[in-house]
Amino acid sequence: MINPSLDAAALDILFRHARSHNGWLDKPVSDAQLQQIYDLMKMGPTAANSCPARIVFVKNADAKARLQPCLNAGNVEKSMTAPVVAIIGMDMEFYDKLPKLFPHTDARSWFAGKPDKIQENAFRNSSLQGAYFILAVRAVGLDAGPMTGYDVEKINATFFPGGKVKVNFICAIGHGDENKLHPRHPRLEFSEACQIL
Repeated sequence: MINPSLDAAALDILFRHARSHNGWLDKPVSDAQLQQIYDLMKMGPTAANSCPARIVFVKNADAKARLQPCLNAGNVEKSMTAPVVAIIGMDMEFYDKLPKLFPHTDARSWFAGKPDKIQENAFRNSSLQGAYFILAVRAVGLDAGPMTGYDVEKINATFFPGGKVKVNFICAIGHGDENKLHPRHPRLEFSEACQIL
């Protein structure tokens, strides 16, 4: 079967017209939308179907109050005014799920007791899942504001106590306020970034 191409409107939503938002309209994001985002994101490929991403959706006032001291000053307003901030974490014991997720071979043994392989796989594949997450946010009609300006140790201690999961990045979610966007920065041309061999 040959997959059909997305139409121009869908490509605009996912890529060409999509922006990383810093300001938000006063419109809520429902729990059902968060579930929909995850259900789309989880279908993206990861090595050995390892699926190491773990997400905490920071939505209520108490959770936001716990998040605020973890943020760099430049990210406080855009995080606190967003309806939701997702903390994309990486499970450093993801391999314990491999008997379920990749059952046809002993994939757990590829990682257990091998900290360098665990770190490499958890970071790479949770980053991939984070990218799928951003596209899923856009696909359900919302906007994303990914960021890395925070205190890693504070985030981990506050939202992932115990050390099993560690933060990769955070992403505000909501209906972006286009009036708060800066002009779009340029991107590299194909010839600057790619080779065909």
